[in-house]
Amino acid sequence: MASSFLLSSTTSFPSNHHSSPSLPTRTANSISIRLNPKQTRPFHNKFNSSPTILFLLSSPPGFDLVRTSIRDADAETEQDSSLLVGEDSAAFELGQQKLSSWLYFSVILGTVLFVLNVAWIDNSTGFGKALVDAVSTVSGSHEVVMLILIFIFACVHSGLASLRDSGEKFIGERAYRVLFAGVSLPLAVTTVVYFINHRYDGVQLWQLQSTPGIHELVWICNFISFFFLYPSTFNLLEVAAVDKPKLHLWETGIIRITRHPQMVGQVMWCLAHTIWIGNSVTIAASIGLIAHHLFGVWNGDRRLALRYGEDFELVKGRTSVVPFAAIIDGRQKLPKDFYKEFIRVPYLAITALTLGAYFAHPLMQAASFRFHW
Repeated sequence: MASSFLLSSTTSFPSNHHSSPSLPTRTANSISIRLNPKQTRPFHNKFNSSPTILFLLSSPPGFDLVRTSIRDADAETEQDSSLLVGEDSAAFELGQQKLSSWLYFSVILGTVLFVLNVAWIDNSTGFGKALVDAVSTVSGSHEVVMLILIFIFACVHSGLASLRDSGEKFIGERAYRVLFAGVSLPLAVTTVVYFINHRYDGVQLWQLQSTPGIHELVWICNFISFFFLYPSTFNLLEVAAVDKPKLHLWETGIIRITRHPQMVGQVMWCLAHTIWIGNSVTIAASIGLIAHHLFGVWNGDRRLALRYGEDFELVKGRTSVVPFAAIIDGRQKLPKDFYKEFIRVPYLAITALTLGAYFAHPLMQAASFRFHW
């Protein structure tokens, strides 16, 4: 059996090597291995910056090719950013921000909150209480009402998300975002307020609040869940339709851990609150919310596959739904400076808002009680 051995580096091969039909020919980006005078198979070398040992073993009528890469130990776990086909999540460049855009955002946010209060929250003018009263006529069970409210929100939210492509073609990206938010936000507020007001009205199944360590466990679980729950904060200007909204294919940051961070964050939030409160209303709310987000896993992948095609399949292949699964089985290679993908403004904003929400719990509860929903 004939064989040949070649040690390659990032430089080109000498011209006399190119004259041999049994040896590879190499450019800056690829290596071609000549099989016979009529056949050439391209061999792409994605490790251009490191030495590569190629063993070419051939015997008629075919050959076997074994490629062994010698790399620095640290580089074994490093994924070249040039291979990314998705977007860099949570990227925020202060120099690229426009003051006018954030002024528009503030005006839009204030307008939305005002309209939401008048048209939905205020019992004298809004329709929020009417919806809760209508659903309550179906059943006197708080668990059933909780599940119905979640079901209504889930159908509207996921339904409008599924119709996004068609809707944006018909009325435009910004107008569809306004429609989506204008319908989803009131229903979300209703569901949250009803849960706050009736979270202790169910059948008590266990009581662990006085158990040592439970408060700390629940607090940490809740805190971490918010880093998964709100990837939409990666671009608040799109949420408010100041920037043209896009269906993003994120690939870095939290996406390296799980491709569906909102589902993971919702499961963590539900488990923490269920452990802490321990009654039937909380269990009903958790079942409804988790079921909605599990559907969102399937629906989200379906929509991304339709929009991005092969690029999504590449991202899907090196990420996972279950947290850390792709990292453990080697499909996701974390760069050495992976932690830097979290030291960004959106994640700092989530940290501040999460801490603020924790300390504002008494205010949130008092405000909800005023609605009498």
